[in-house]
Amino acid sequence: MPQRLIVAITGASGAIYGIRTLEALRSRPEIETHLVLTAAARATIAQETSLSPRDVESLASVVHPPSNIGAPIASGSFETLGMIVAPCSIKSLSAIANCYSADLVSRAADVQLKEGRPVVLMVRETPLHAGHLRLMSQAAENGAVIMPPVPAFYARPTTIDDIVNVTVGRALARLGIQNVLFSEWRGMSNPRSDAPGGS
Repeated sequence: MPQRLIVAITGASGAIYGIRTLEALRSRPEIETHLVLTAAARATIAQETSLSPRDVESLASVVHPPSNIGAPIASGSFETLGMIVAPCSIKSLSAIANCYSADLVSRAADVQLKEGRPVVLMVRETPLHAGHLRLMSQAAENGAVIMPPVPAFYARPTTIDDIVNVTVGRALARLGIQNVLFSEWRGMSNPRSDAPGGS
């Protein structure tokens, strides 16, 4: 039986994070990807990339319409490694945090959480008001991993791809999927501090 990962792309800016996740897993035939693209994600893909929604769908093993709440991924009996929502809009975050399963993204996420499987939410919004922060806290209390796509500058990225790859690589690692998109931290090559305690 293949290992399965649910990948959802919602309408927040940063569709490349979900796309790169699918691209990284294309070379891993042992992992079956189940993709859900929201209507807003389709518009964002067209705005932010040179790809069409159909191009993105072709990267996945299986594609599920967001309205199909009867899809296999909507049941806990369908074994998966977990789920990643990349990027995760505030609307989707709100639905997931409040267990409001109105579409397949929120239903699949709720199912993964109730089954104790990891759900990584790449929340993409800034600045954040108190309501956003409460939603993230609530989702985390329900078991979700809140992982905004924050650049890792210690890796000295020189391209946008470098930034995207490290974030996606770390997210996949959090889901238990080893990959080569980022390098393990080996410590500072020239540690230095001008104040006691390194502050």
